[in-house]
Amino acid sequence: MISIIAATDEQGAIGKGRQLLWHLPHDLKRFKEITAGHTVIMGRKTYESLPHGALPDRKNIVLSADSDRHYEHCDLCHSLQEALAACEREEEVFIIGGASVYRQAMAAAGKMYLTRVHHTFAEADAFFPPFTDAEWLETARQDFPPDDKNPYAHTFCTLERKK
Repeated sequence: MISIIAATDEQGAIGKGRQLLWHLPHDLKRFKEITAGHTVIMGRKTYESLPHGALPDRKNIVLSADSDRHYEHCDLCHSLQEALAACEREEEVFIIGGASVYRQAMAAAGKMYLTRVHHTFAEADAFFPPFTDAEWLETARQDFPPDDKNPYAHTFCTLERKK
């Protein structure tokens, strides 16, 4: 199963200047719980935005066309197809960004774990690809109000591709 995991604002924004636009510990905890023990596939820019490099307790694959690059504790693949081929025996693989990798993976993904941040960030420069309800069925949803640690209301959604 190829799954996408992402957090977007109300307009589909996912970041600015290779950084997230918000800090939601609740979403970070969910991300860790869902992806722990699995392979995560990310683009070079997403890897470079991680504060501590490779994500622990996961196999990390970085996509880059540059064969001379080295990413500590990560496997390097030159295309999404190569990365997915390297994971063909795994039960679930997670696409974790950025925008261009999400666009490439949309056609192959069977599941999406989305966090919708109920706010609009006008300064955003990276966006999640659009998708339609005709292709995806929402199978789970949890709504959360803002609190002392999470400044924005947000919704966790799980969507599965319609057959």
